[in-house]
Amino acid sequence: MVNIRELLEAGVHFGHKRSRWNPKMRDYIFMERNGIHIIDLRATIHKLKEACEVARDIASRGGKFLFVGTKKQAQDIIREQAERCGAYWVVERWLGGTLTNFRTIRQSIRKFVELTETLREFEDIEDPMERYQRMAEKLGITKKEAIKMEREKNKMARYFAGIMEMEEIPDAIFIVDIKKEYNAVREARIVGITSIAMVDTNGDPELVDYPIPANDDAIRSIQLITSKISDAILEGKGMYEQTKEEEEANVAG
Repeated sequence: MVNIRELLEAGVHFGHKRSRWNPKMRDYIFMERNGIHIIDLRATIHKLKEACEVARDIASRGGKFLFVGTKKQAQDIIREQAERCGAYWVVERWLGGTLTNFRTIRQSIRKFVELTETLREFEDIEDPMERYQRMAEKLGITKKEAIKMEREKNKMARYFAGIMEMEEIPDAIFIVDIKKEYNAVREARIVGITSIAMVDTNGDPELVDYPIPANDDAIRSIQLITSKISDAILEGKGMYEQTKEEEEANVAG
């Protein structure tokens, strides 16, 4: 799983200034040093193990995951680890209703998918003016309309690229920084899906089902915790595939 040394080297133990703390994190704080709260890494290991077991179990039953982290230092990690384990991801601004009004969001996603497919054949044309000319000729539109169409696709890509294959509400959500991603946390609670999250000393652990006390600002901390959740999902998916193969073999036999 993970040991104290790995967590220390990644800076997982560094919390926020005491003035910013949330009293509900009291049980996860080891001490205060120079006005900074130090997270109890024994609690981190316990809660991370618990979260990984839940993630593994959900994945072993074919469950789908959504990773969310829109702060700059989390974006690349969230995208990379989500893609590694086959999860959906959101790394730009959370769009209100992504979970609570998914039907409407899905309509926008379909529009993005259609637009992406329409423009796919022009992607390799590096010169913009040539690309717009070819688009105009092939699609029967003006260059101005071609430019507008490409800009719309690029804008939509920022929000929908990581969820374009999400056909229904996922079974679980993993979040980095529940204060910043409060809307995602709130929507997950409303629709009733399992929530796992990195919670720093300024957060409220009661807002999610499986809080992992950890520094949610340091890149190495985010990388370590997120990769462990991704590993657990991959293990669960392996179990799911094995079960499917055994069931198919039994049917065939």
